[in-house]
Amino acid sequence: MKTAIADLRGRRLWDSRGRPTIEVEVRTCGGGRGRAIAPAGASTGSREAVDLRDEGAAFGGFGVRRVLYGIENEIAPLLRGRNAADQQAIDLLLKALDGTPEKRRLGANALVATSMAVARAAAATMGVPLWRHLAQGGTVPALPLPQIQIFGGGAHAGGRLDVQDFMVVAVGAPDFPTALDWTAEIYRRAGDLLAAEGRLRGVADEGGWWPAFDGNREALETLLRAIEAAGRIPGEEVAIALDIAASVLHSEGRYRLRRDGRELDGDAFRELLLEWLARFPIVSVEDPLAEDDPAGFAAFTAAAGPRIQVVADDLVVTDAGRIREAAAIGAANAVLVKPNQVGTLSEALAAVRAAREAGWNAIASARSGESEDVTILHLAVGWGLPQLKVGALARGERTAKWNEGLRLAEDLPGGGALPPPGSFPWGRS
Repeated sequence: MKTAIADLRGRRLWDSRGRPTIEVEVRTCGGGRGRAIAPAGASTGSREAVDLRDEGAAFGGFGVRRVLYGIENEIAPLLRGRNAADQQAIDLLLKALDGTPEKRRLGANALVATSMAVARAAAATMGVPLWRHLAQGGTVPALPLPQIQIFGGGAHAGGRLDVQDFMVVAVGAPDFPTALDWTAEIYRRAGDLLAAEGRLRGVADEGGWWPAFDGNREALETLLRAIEAAGRIPGEEVAIALDIAASVLHSEGRYRLRRDGRELDGDAFRELLLEWLARFPIVSVEDPLAEDDPAGFAAFTAAAGPRIQVVADDLVVTDAGRIREAAAIGAANAVLVKPNQVGTLSEALAAVRAAREAGWNAIASARSGESEDVTILHLAVGWGLPQLKVGALARGERTAKWNEGLRLAEDLPGGGALPPPGSFPWGRS
């Protein structure tokens, strides 16, 4: 059988934060090879699958010798001879081998790199692009609408801003290349504005500008100015998306906005976010409340209205069961899909299906600790996810994903076409 796994090995590489990570390489009997690199988050939900590390002094505790040992001595012997084309069977074996709900024994980083590498090897053996191998029946392949960071904050920028991601979404762009073109101009104009005002301090973990703002509203005002300076119409051509990452701000029932010098309870914090929605062309808000406040999520979603995308990340951590629970109380209307949060591609796909059953949107997402691996882009296309969140149009681990999208624009049946407007809450009639 050509798609039988002949060999599997792991190796230590480096991620975009200068920390060790692991790559898994799979070779099939038919000569196909697949490689995949595990990402890692900085702002993480407490219920995410475990990113296993060595701890101790070496590399600040982020070593991966334990992970590599498990790959070599447990995962590789188990998977040799198995059919790489049967992704679900492979992933069930990985899940059972670890044997813990949190992937604590072998590590979600080991499992996700293996799961992705197996998919890549199967695609290579069959001579098809990864997105086609992953494609779901009835899915019309299209490139996802990008959510692209312009300013970085929160855990990605030393807490210089309280809000983690200030992003733009080219809601009026006719295609993927144009969406990138518009965003590149906004990114450049935003950098120029910061430099001219003496507020530029470099770039954050995900490539967005690292600004020296006095408060979060100032970041929104500057982002609006950058959109206009780039010649785009706010709200009509380009809108704003936010990742609040509210769990990081939350402690003992209060939300602490250090840059604004404010401390708010849940009700007041929701009101603040709703004020921003009324003042700025914001179409998407991720993690508006803390992960342990599903009722607050539901209250915000009800108040924000159906045309605002309310995205659950830390609340559900790419887990199908938690998505169903959150959907039952109306806690959000979209989910972020991060395969390393749950461990395998099959479990991430189950989360996508749970979201669709609930009528939610699904957004493919990279992590703050990334690499040149572009699997996430192929997942978005193959699984029909209408949006992709990767970071900025800067730093190679980010541009690798965007550039892969430009290559796919030449090969996909619809070219660089984006999903139709009805794929997004703000585009539905």
